Amino acid sequence: MAVVGIDLGTTNSVVATVNGGEVVVIPDAQGRRLHPSVVSFAADGTKTYSHEAVARRIVDPAYTVYSAKRLIGQPFRADEVKMAASRFPYRVEEGNNEQAVFVGPDRAYTIPEISGLMLAYLKQCAEGFLNEAVTGAVITVPANFNDAQRRATMDAGRIAGLDVMRVLNEPTAAALAYGAGQNMSQRIAVYDFGGGTFDVTILQVEGEVFEVLATGGDTFLGGDDADTMLLNVLAELFMTQHKIDPRQDPSSRARLLLAAEQIKRHLSDRTEAKGELKNIGVGPQGEPLNLRFQIDRTLFEQSISTLVARTLRTCDEVLSAAALLPSQVDEVIMVGGSTRIPLVRAEVQRHFGRAPRIDLNPDEVVSTGAAIQANNLAGGAGASETAVLLDVTPRALGIAVAGGFAEPIVDRNVQVPVEQTRIFSTSADNQTVVRIQVCQGESRRFSENTPLGELELSDLPPARRGEVKIEVTFRIDTNGILRVRARDPNSGLGKEAAVNIRGQMSDSEVDAAAAKIDATAVEPAPRL
Repeated sequence: MAVVGIDLGTTNSVVATVNGGEVVVIPDAQGRRLHPSVVSFAADGTKTYSHEAVARRIVDPAYTVYSAKRLIGQPFRADEVKMAASRFPYRVEEGNNEQAVFVGPDRAYTIPEISGLMLAYLKQCAEGFLNEAVTGAVITVPANFNDAQRRATMDAGRIAGLDVMRVLNEPTAAALAYGAGQNMSQRIAVYDFGGGTFDVTILQVEGEVFEVLATGGDTFLGGDDADTMLLNVLAELFMTQHKIDPRQDPSSRARLLLAAEQIKRHLSDRTEAKGELKNIGVGPQGEPLNLRFQIDRTLFEQSISTLVARTLRTCDEVLSAAALLPSQVDEVIMVGGSTRIPLVRAEVQRHFGRAPRIDLNPDEVVSTGAAIQANNLAGGAGASETAVLLDVTPRALGIAVAGGFAEPIVDRNVQVPVEQTRIFSTSADNQTVVRIQVCQGESRRFSENTPLGELELSDLPPARRGEVKIEVTFRIDTNGILRVRARDPNSGLGKEAAVNIRGQMSDSEVDAAAAKIDATAVEPAPRL
């Protein structure tokens, strides 16, 4: 039996394990270690994964799902879902409990199902490579993921047939890969700019203790946005040449988006990209229309400068929360494929006043740390029994109170696991039911925070307003998952449960999805 670490990314995913005391990044059957997070659905029920699915983004864009991480754990009506869905060629609709669901050729799939299929593919790759069953996994998430997004990621792991040993913050995993066994004493910043999310985390590393001092980020900022910026540049060129907007056709848009990603990577190594893209659109007589382009790095950097500036503002916010200046950081670790962009590296160096660490593979460092932690939890060969990860809550957690306000229970950047209790009272005469509405965020107005869900406490004794006290306890575990207990301290009447999360799958739905997983289409990787 083996355990693995999985970096389930927006654009690409990576799976790794510790074998013989060394971390091994697991390839697919063709030896490729970076697995595009793409799943494509054919009308006959066949599913295609990873590299093979990428090509289907052009030929079958309506049934090829990518960037699912931008939707996972989000209710359908969330602004982030609306924004993402407006860009995708595949249909996203509202399902049970306000879930966002992908409309496939045969049925609707929840987003954790999509991610579960991708995880099942990675699991199968690992089993073929290791020649043994993979039972457990540490799966990483952005540090700024909220409770609902973490739960949905755990559901995806269950659907894939994995025992999710821990949900680990991506920057913490990167720090573990960087510092494990080094016996260092350093304050480090992890600048994690991936395909769909951005995080920055400040950690104090003392020997085998990795303590997060502060964290923050944006779950809707990443390389995908840079691709979209470049797509718009290409679309404007196409309109100049042909007087047709290619973004109106899903297939044309898909071709331009894939081309934009390739041009972005090209411009990370070279100062100019030029050429001709074939069959981008169709003319009035049915003739194929091509796009001639010449884009230099300066134009690309101008188009993404606002995105990079947003990451630096987040860096300042997190440094302020940690009561630190940039000069008080010893090392800056670059994580995520978007950190290969020269402008990003230059701006981070300017901001922190030191050259960032780029010797660690930014695509693999998170999965490496996840594999180390999985091995530690499983007590495998070379496991460190002294490694301690001290993480924090990325956002404040609170409840709705009278007047439309939010009352914090757990503050931002409090170390987890944590348990905190507050006492409230009823707001109306003869009130026998209290509905605890939970939110995440720092605003004093409940409506300006992210609503997570609710818990109901009933059968309270009728009494005048304010006479019945309600004891509300928040408990957050090492995965960042919240449980809420509401209790009448006088009668002892109470209720404890995971919050009923908007947009969340039920346990029965997760079990049913797990039963439907079909990994027979997955080609095994070469054996170790």
